[in-house]
Amino acid sequence: MRFRHAVVTGGAGFLGSHLCTALLDRGAAVTCIDDLSTADPRHVDHLRDRQGFSLIEADVCDAFDVARPADLVLHFASPASPADYLRLPIHTLETGSLGTRNALALARRHGARCVLASTSEVYGDPKEHPQNEEYWGHVNPVGPRSVYDEAKRFGEALTAAEAAVHGTDTGIVRLFNTYGPRMRGHDGRAVPTFVRQALDGEPLTVTGDGHQTRSLTYVDDTVRGVLAMAESDLRGPVNIGNPAEISMLDLAHLVIRLTGSDSAVRLIERPVDDPTVRCPDITLARGKLQWEPRVPPEEGLARTIAWYRERAAAAPAR
Repeated sequence: MRFRHAVVTGGAGFLGSHLCTALLDRGAAVTCIDDLSTADPRHVDHLRDRQGFSLIEADVCDAFDVARPADLVLHFASPASPADYLRLPIHTLETGSLGTRNALALARRHGARCVLASTSEVYGDPKEHPQNEEYWGHVNPVGPRSVYDEAKRFGEALTAAEAAVHGTDTGIVRLFNTYGPRMRGHDGRAVPTFVRQALDGEPLTVTGDGHQTRSLTYVDDTVRGVLAMAESDLRGPVNIGNPAEISMLDLAHLVIRLTGSDSAVRLIERPVDDPTVRCPDITLARGKLQWEPRVPPEEGLARTIAWYRERAAAAPAR
C-alpha cells in the first residue's frame, strides 16, 4: 500500500467499514468520517482499538479537515439504499454535491488522491447493454430515484472539473450492486431483503415479474477494485462490478435454496423507474487495473447468510 493515511467518508457504512478494515490491514492509518445518519456505528467497533484508526462523527456537507497529512481520500459518504435516499432526498443530493466538493477540497489541500464512489445508477434504465464507461445513460432527472442518480452524476462532473481546473489527482469508480455482511436487512436492496425474509420464514417479495436483472459483486471484490483504482493513476470512470447477470426471480430462488428456507416467492408492484437490466462491461478494469471479481454468487451469498445467522444468534432474546 503506497498510502500512509487515508480518509474515508462514509467509513462507518456497509462498504466504507470494509474499506477501513482493508486499508488498516495494508498498513495505512485511517480516519473515518461519518455522520451516522444511515450507518451503524457497530460496523467499526472492531477497529476502534486498532493503531492508526480514528472516527470523526461529522457531516461531510460541512467543510471538514483532518489534523495529520492525508495522501488518500475515499469519498463514499452517501445514502445508498432506496429506503435511505427516498427518506433523505435533500441530504442525498447535498452529500453528492456539497459533500463531494468538500472531499475534493480536502484532497487538494493535502495533495492527496481522491477517489469518488459513483454507481451504476448513473446509467439509469439503460438502452445499451452491457454498460461501458462511454455510455451516457438514460436517467429520469425528476423521478423518485433521481435524488441518488443525479447526485452521483453531479459528483462525477464535479470530480472531473476539479481535476481539469486544479490538477487534483482524482479517480471515479462506478460500483455495481455490492452486497455482503453488514448490510441492513431492511435497507430495501434485494440481497439483504431476500436473506432477511428467507431466514424469518417470510415470503420473498420480488418486484414486477422478476425478470429484471442485476449484477451482484461481493464486497471483498469491490474493495479490491476500489483499492486498485486508488493505487492507479486513472481518472476513470471505471466500472467495478460482476459481468454475470442474475434475474431477481432467480436470485430469490437461490437465496431460498442456500438458506434452506420454506419461504415462497410473492410478486409485488415494481418501483417507478426500476432498471430493467444492469450489467457492467469491465474491459477497462481488467485491462488497466488487472481486476475482475473472484467470488462466485453462491459463495458470496453463503458468506452473507452466515453473517446474518451469526448476528441473529448473538442478538439478545426479546
